[in-house]
Amino acid sequence: MADPSSCIAIKPLLKSSSELSVNLKPLVSSILLVIMSRDPLVVGNVVGDVLDPFVRSASLRVVYNNKELTNGSELKPSAVANEPRIEIHGRDMRTLYTLLKLLRKCNMRTPYLLVTDIPETTNATYGNEIVAYENPRPTAGIHRFVFVLFRQSARQTIYAPGWRQNFSTRDFAAVYNLGEPVAAMFFNCQRENGCGGRRYQAVSGWM
Repeated sequence: MADPSSCIAIKPLLKSSSELSVNLKPLVSSILLVIMSRDPLVVGNVVGDVLDPFVRSASLRVVYNNKELTNGSELKPSAVANEPRIEIHGRDMRTLYTLLKLLRKCNMRTPYLLVTDIPETTNATYGNEIVAYENPRPTAGIHRFVFVLFRQSARQTIYAPGWRQNFSTRDFAAVYNLGEPVAAMFFNCQRENGCGGRRYQAVSGWM
C-alpha cells in the first residue's frame, strides 16, 4: 500500500507542472507568431486573403522553364506562358491530390487551373484536368497567382466551377470534402514592360 505522505507530496508538484504549462502558453504563442510573420504566404497576404490558415503537410514543387518557383517570385508573362511542371513529392501513389491555380486581382479570385486525382510521387500531368492552364496576361497592375494543393480522401468526380469570378477556395473545399489546404505557393506577375508597384522580397517582405 502506498504511503499516504508520498501521495500528498505529489500534489504540489502536479500543481507546479500545471502552472508551468500555463506560463509557457504566452511564450509558445509568441514563437508561433514570429514563425508565421516570416512565412511568405502570411507576409504576402495569401493566408488571410485567399486561404485560411493551414498546416503544410505535403511537398509541392512548381517549375517554370527549368527554374523552381519560390514564394513571392516576380515573373513576367513570357516566363510563365507555358504550363509549369507541378510535382507532388511523397512515397504513396495511392494518395491523391487536387490542385488549384487562382488569380487574385483586386477583389476577384478566378481559377486558372484545376487538376484532380493527382497521385503522390508524380506530377499534375498524371491527374484529371478539369480547367486547362491559362497563361497570365496582365494588362495593368500586379496580378497574384496562387497554387493550392488539397489532399483527397478518395478518388472522386469534381466539376469545373460554374461561376469563376469571386471563386471561394473555402466553399470549393467544403463541397468536395477536401479539408484545409496541405500546401500552397504564389508568384506575382505584371506586363512585360511593367514596373513599380509593391514588390515582394522573400527575406524582408513587401517593399
